[in-house]
Amino acid sequence: MNRIRLLVLNAALGPLDYRLPEGVAAPAGSVVVAPLGPRKVTGIVWDEGRLPGEDIAFERLRPILEVLPVPPLPEALRRLIEWTADYYCAPLASVARMALSSGGALGGPATMTEYRLSGAEMTGRLTAQRKAALEALAGEQGTMRELAAQAGVSEGVLRGMAGAGLLEPVTVTIDRPYPPADPDHAPPDLSPEQAAVASQLVAAVKARAFAPFLIDGVTGSGKTETYFEPVAEALRMDRQVLVLLPEIALTENFLARFAARFGAAPVLWHSSLKSTERRRAWRAIADGTAQVVVGARSALFLPYANLGLIVVDEAHEVSFKQDDGVRYNARDVSVMRARFEGVPVVLASATPALESLHMAAQGIYTKLDLPSRFGGASLPSVRLINLTEEKPGSQRWLAGPLVEGLRARLERGEQSLLFLNRRGYAPLTLCRNCGHRFKCPSCSAWLVEHRLSSRLACHHCGFETRVPEACPECGERDCLVACGPGVERIADEVRDLFPQARIALATSDTLNTPERAAQFIAEATGKAIDIIIGTQLVTKGFHFPDLTLVGVVDADLGLEGGDLRAAERTYAQVAQVAGRAGRGAKPGEVLIQTRHPDAPVIAALADGDRDAFYAAETAARRDAGAPPFGRWAAIILSSEDEKEAREAAIRLGDARPRLADVQILGPAPAPLALLRGRYRYRFLVNAKRSANLQAVLRDWISAVSFAPGVRVGVDVDPYSFV
Repeated sequence: MNRIRLLVLNAALGPLDYRLPEGVAAPAGSVVVAPLGPRKVTGIVWDEGRLPGEDIAFERLRPILEVLPVPPLPEALRRLIEWTADYYCAPLASVARMALSSGGALGGPATMTEYRLSGAEMTGRLTAQRKAALEALAGEQGTMRELAAQAGVSEGVLRGMAGAGLLEPVTVTIDRPYPPADPDHAPPDLSPEQAAVASQLVAAVKARAFAPFLIDGVTGSGKTETYFEPVAEALRMDRQVLVLLPEIALTENFLARFAARFGAAPVLWHSSLKSTERRRAWRAIADGTAQVVVGARSALFLPYANLGLIVVDEAHEVSFKQDDGVRYNARDVSVMRARFEGVPVVLASATPALESLHMAAQGIYTKLDLPSRFGGASLPSVRLINLTEEKPGSQRWLAGPLVEGLRARLERGEQSLLFLNRRGYAPLTLCRNCGHRFKCPSCSAWLVEHRLSSRLACHHCGFETRVPEACPECGERDCLVACGPGVERIADEVRDLFPQARIALATSDTLNTPERAAQFIAEATGKAIDIIIGTQLVTKGFHFPDLTLVGVVDADLGLEGGDLRAAERTYAQVAQVAGRAGRGAKPGEVLIQTRHPDAPVIAALADGDRDAFYAAETAARRDAGAPPFGRWAAIILSSEDEKEAREAAIRLGDARPRLADVQILGPAPAPLALLRGRYRYRFLVNAKRSANLQAVLRDWISAVSFAPGVRVGVDVDPYSFV
């Protein structure tokens, strides 16, 4: 029978039944357009019997309008969509929408207009800009925007050149193939340790079977070069590879290393791509011509035609967890995708998540160790600076030993890095006259001063306002005081101390495009920067051979707030940023400023005793029934009306299940009680491994009705507790 059930990309509609017109085929996974009243909707033909719904009489079914010209979503991807929706208690349609994240890719082949020099002679006098463009664009072809950026002129100049016949239009297909990567372009000389790990991974790729690996390698051990070998093997087998990176700023560094090894760039996938670039990448991935895809977490749900390997680099990174929409952890979902695809998956990290180490200890993951740095480089020495004894001066944040360390590196022509995980100039601005504090109007958060842009900004909702000349509360002028340091304030202090030093800020504000990240990397590797000052963005992935000093301005900052993973996250961040020092021939030193030198995580960093820290953290998690020994989930109820949110939370609390293996805490106002104009109440659910947590959550929430203005969010395995 030609009956089909569609998963429509609208969570409110639910599955819908249609029929196929005569002679039309639409196997499971096909993307189709169907009528819905006077509208048209896009849906995915789903496997028979896997979606709920009542069968409607065949004669009442409307026919679909069109089968879109893209390959059907593979079965492994459909199973992953189902698993993700079930595990994270998310609407199936919301997960499926991530697989169709390029609407332009669904429309079939398309063309675009690019331009190149026509070779025509210019009559009359050339302007300086046109002359510069002619010299810069010899042999180049691209869109007006791309050519303008390359030539350093405006698009108006190029349009004038096109009108004068100096540029000619060329029609090209958007879906042109990517340059092929060569697995044998530049094979590396691996150390014996690297070669041993690589051989196991290559064998796993050849076996074409699910196999999860954890590469546990110290910073600078060459994890990337090691996992490039199974990537090369997958290319030889004409299979696709997915490499997940946690930050867009890491992409440029990775691209350079990839191109050096394979002779061509990989296919990129991240939120900064233009729509035409996303379309081209999506279609190449779906038809199997995209060989290696490097992307952010959303690349995990793309419709790979012939996947052979998944790599998750910096697998410990918190940014792999999505905190809105479908709240999934790409590290864990990547393992499930590999399982459904029947391929190996590699998690690589110098500071693996405790959950990953537990899986390795249980024998579920195969743990591969790289315990020493590549090329004979040694790990840096670590020294604590006790801020209760070595106090910085008034309105200063760098203690004497750290200042002297910076001075010594400047004198020797070496580079230094200062790490403080706080963007902006100061986390709080207040009036010294009346005590007024600048607060976000839409969130329970202070506004952060950014002096580089002369703005006060909320880092939760994006609200910005200019810094006023007078206090809005009392009207007093010249009375605003910045409290506490951000990286911009540290940069000012360094400029005062070392006016001759060349300083670079490395944050998500300053490295927010691939171009800016590439410029930063080029300047740092070219020794055009003396001191780098950055947030967590600089803790991973970067390799600067002349960087010999890392200073951690405030190692205690991450321990504030009572986060379940605060100690683990602090250890990972500080250990990762420490690993930037001494990666070349020169030895490195790490100076950690702290007010709590006896705290277990700080002591472990000083002693370099990671195993002792993880053992203590594991014991504490076991005692608390926390992951990986128990399960956590958060439920957030929010509304623009505070009373409505509170009443919804009380109503849900009254309906809570009473189960021996599930503990429910709350309701209580969330730590961030107001976010983006919505009042928030939170429940925390702690379940033993014996409980079916997802079933408990679904049954509990579905038994309660809420006002239309109330949103209910579920976060399984939460990383954020605000």
